Amino acid sequence: MRPPYEINSKILKLITSISEKIGEVNASFLVKSSPSLRKQNQIKTIHSSLQIEGNTLTEQQITAILEKKRVIGPSKDIKEVQNAIRVYETIEDYKFDSISSFLKAHKILMEGLIERPGTFRSEGVGIVKGSKVEHLAPPAENVHYLMNDLFDYLKNEDEIPLIKSCVFHYEMEFIHPFADGNGRMGRLWQTIILMSKYAVFQYLPFETLISKTQEDYYKVLSICDKTGKSTVFIEYMLSVINDTLTELIGSSVAVKMNQDDRLQHFYSLNMDTFTRKDFMQVFKHLSSASASRDLKAGIDKGLFSKSGDKRLTTYHLKKE
Repeated sequence: MRPPYEINSKILKLITSISEKIGEVNASFLVKSSPSLRKQNQIKTIHSSLQIEGNTLTEQQITAILEKKRVIGPSKDIKEVQNAIRVYETIEDYKFDSISSFLKAHKILMEGLIERPGTFRSEGVGIVKGSKVEHLAPPAENVHYLMNDLFDYLKNEDEIPLIKSCVFHYEMEFIHPFADGNGRMGRLWQTIILMSKYAVFQYLPFETLISKTQEDYYKVLSICDKTGKSTVFIEYMLSVINDTLTELIGSSVAVKMNQDDRLQHFYSLNMDTFTRKDFMQVFKHLSSASASRDLKAGIDKGLFSKSGDKRLTTYHLKKE
């Protein structure tokens, strides 16, 4: 059965915008050619997701743990980071539509933090904000049935992954299948669902923007609980993804690459003839002098040739 939600004009516009931006980001480049960018975004993702849950460790401390260095901090916070690193380092091994894969991820994520990690809860649970119950989750005896239904939706529903990922995230938070770790599992599994279609989402830290708009995140979850459908949450999450892609295009791809990275990336775009202005359109934060140096280096490396002079210079891709 399909969970309740509507596809409105706002959602359609966001899907169009996201699809166009994914086209701008060369996923194969991010996956294969820039390990430093991969590592940096993985650290941001872990930091943001755990920060939402109250973890106090900084990005610098998480980097140190990733590099097997000793870190001073609350033992629970360190354990949470160690577990998250283990999951994110093997993220490609998880099957987005498999409950056993889902439970395996929870077991690793929550090992040493709760009793019986990797198993659905056996007791009732409610989320309390201040003095009132914000959300009363379905009874424990319904969890298996509801989660099976949700995974059937992932397998069988003829819906695009962008929508599926948001619907799953909301519905999982509503069901609250675990005694603890539901929030971080919802965010992790949305990433895994998106990765099934777009490899770039492995390296896209959209959780950073969720952590910056944390109040909105919980507000939108609450609205959906009251309306009984996930439409508003889909709008919110697609906006977050769209903004994260915008940020990645505007800064990470341009600023974090060295000259070799930029040349490899631009060469992979397969633009037969181009100008310096075209080169700078891809790397928007690059100065004209830096762009000229890059293009000269590209000629020296045999990637490009040029014709014309000064403002009339045109560059040509050299193909093997």
